[in-house]
Amino acid sequence: MRLLRIGVDYYPEHWNKKEWKTDVLLMKDSGVNVVRMAEFAWSRLEPEEGTYDFQWLDEAISLFERHGIDVVLGIPTMTPPQWLSQHYPDSLPDLPDQHLSHPGVRGHRCYNSPSMRILTAAITKQMAQRYGSRKSVIGWQTDNEFSLHMCRCSNCLSGFRNWLKEKYGDLKTLNQEWGTVVWSGGFSDWEQIALYPTNERYFNPSLLLDYRRFQSQSVTSYQQIQIDEIRSHSRDQWITHNTWSAPLPLDLHELYDELDFASFDYYPATDPDKAKSNPYSGALLLDRTRGFKQQNFWVMEQFGGMPGSWMPVWRSPYPGFLRAFAWQSVSRGADGVVFFRWRSAAAGAEQYWHGLIDHSNVPGRRFKEFQQFAREANRLSDQIFGSEMQHKVAILYDFDSHTALQLQPQTEGYDYYEYIKLIHRSLLKSGVGVDILHRLDNLPEEYRLLILPSLFVADEESASHIEAFVRKGGTVVALPRSGVKQMNNQCWMKPLPGPLSSIFGVSVKEYDPIGSHVHRIASLDGHSYECSYWCDLLEADTAETVASYDCDFYKGTPAVTRNKLGQGEAFYVGTFPEESYLKALFTRLCNNLDIEVYPDLPEGIHMTRRIKDGTEYVFVLNLSREEQAVSLKQRMKPLLVDDDITKKSIDSLTLSPYGVAVLEL
Repeated sequence: MRLLRIGVDYYPEHWNKKEWKTDVLLMKDSGVNVVRMAEFAWSRLEPEEGTYDFQWLDEAISLFERHGIDVVLGIPTMTPPQWLSQHYPDSLPDLPDQHLSHPGVRGHRCYNSPSMRILTAAITKQMAQRYGSRKSVIGWQTDNEFSLHMCRCSNCLSGFRNWLKEKYGDLKTLNQEWGTVVWSGGFSDWEQIALYPTNERYFNPSLLLDYRRFQSQSVTSYQQIQIDEIRSHSRDQWITHNTWSAPLPLDLHELYDELDFASFDYYPATDPDKAKSNPYSGALLLDRTRGFKQQNFWVMEQFGGMPGSWMPVWRSPYPGFLRAFAWQSVSRGADGVVFFRWRSAAAGAEQYWHGLIDHSNVPGRRFKEFQQFAREANRLSDQIFGSEMQHKVAILYDFDSHTALQLQPQTEGYDYYEYIKLIHRSLLKSGVGVDILHRLDNLPEEYRLLILPSLFVADEESASHIEAFVRKGGTVVALPRSGVKQMNNQCWMKPLPGPLSSIFGVSVKEYDPIGSHVHRIASLDGHSYECSYWCDLLEADTAETVASYDCDFYKGTPAVTRNKLGQGEAFYVGTFPEESYLKALFTRLCNNLDIEVYPDLPEGIHMTRRIKDGTEYVFVLNLSREEQAVSLKQRMKPLLVDDDITKKSIDSLTLSPYGVAVLEL
């Protein structure tokens, strides 16, 4: 069935069966067409090793089936049962801070434990055999919210050593690639390679980066156990996984490679202090999820109520918040939006991670907003489903660079991902659609502008992809700390930006890590802007100066340069400018590249487009607490404007706080 999927996360094992039918009827009336179940139910499905009880899940699936609601099943391996931890202690991770390593929490499993892998295959096989041909079970979720465990158990250590043997072949090569000559760190026996539960600050950065790569690949190979079992026993069912929050030290592009599409758990902050920044941060997370597979995705946990329990409960959402952020998910490529959760838990650790219905068990304001969204999305499903986002601007997120910068912070206050937020926000505020890339190979030809935030780890292959993009007519913008490290996390012994220097026609003759101090740059048009964190003092070769430093001993030294190469241009921004400079630069570049901009969008207004068969569906969302007026560049047909439905075409609109407009062009 090809339609937008609107649903809820439901836990029938938590409730008396008498409540199931009442819940299902209310879901159906509200517009729910899918539920996710079972991702935390291992002890109910296998109360003792090898003894399975699927009757309760059979009954729940049948009940939803009778009312036309489909099911997504989660493999419940994030919550190993007590018997597993008791009988197979090797399944527990050995973490430096012991966080999440105890039975009865969640996520308490080592991905490299042989016992855990065998038992994971067993429960997955049982579920896939039973429900792999069930028509109403449309898909599967592997595990739940994978994260990177820096486990130091014997299984991880032996696995890491084997991984290194396969990668490097012999210790001579490993010692060379890691630079172990420093501090007399050379290895003469594989058994000398160890993992220590201590502060990593002084450890070899090449070893540390490789260990994170190994643990990330361990997660991927662990997930593959579930994928293989599901594929062996299912028919016409998709498989996804739900990642969460800001980037984890985990290569998610690799994790999603064998999955059908990506999913995300979205909890936009409700705090009034974050009302301005939160919508833009959330937009980046959604764009990044779409970028894992470069295709539409699902939100497997959409904000349904205030999080809490192991932290103070969040503020209650402002009226319209829940509905508006659900539409934000759809507007940025979500084909499925599943709310967490149907009802707040009465027992257990998540009692105060609120659902759509509170402990009163009486549907309230949040529930009514959910119903409104569900009914609107169902009504517009025929038009929107099958539409895609088509952008000409991309930002590269690089796992190796992010990880290496976390291992060796370069300057006070600078955070790789936080600055990506700034870059992304400066584009969104001009109405520019953006994709987040995770690889440089096979860059789609439709991209005209590529932005490289601190490509810290880069090799000649990366440089060749960037150069080819520019020579064919693309424009690339790089920021400081690019081309610093080789893939083995050793420094390039050449002027920065290392292998990228010839592309940008510039070299860094010196740098000043200014941290939280504020400097200024002056552009050729006479405007002055603040900058911080880092100042590369540039020496132009074939490049021309676009902006210069306006203070300190290097006043007048180039800060931003432009280099013409083939049919394109390469800009090197030698510092981290404030948002207004980035917005001005990107607006100018987009105008030059024939990329549509809306430079005067009001604060909090998000404008995105999904396209199908030549028809554009334009989403205009007011993700602020103030009424906002928006001018459109051409007349459009309203499909939905706030709560009104009109057939008259419009060229402007006024949106209430957290108002929503869906237009057809």
